[in-house]
Amino acid sequence: MTNLILFVNAFLSYLLCFAFIVALVIVACVIGVKWRKSKDAKAASEAHADAADGSTTA
Repeated sequence: MTNLILFVNAFLSYLLCFAFIVALVIVACVIGVKWRKSKDAKAASEAHADAADGSTTA
């Protein structure tokens, strides 16, 4: 019985660690998507402003 309790304890410990790592990966992906959308919007805004100025930079 003691071995079963130790096994369940270790299993739940690793399961909790795995869940924490998965949560960190999800948060990192969400932050990355937000930053990329922000960067793309800023680049599009600058491109639109350059086109309105008549600038011909490529």
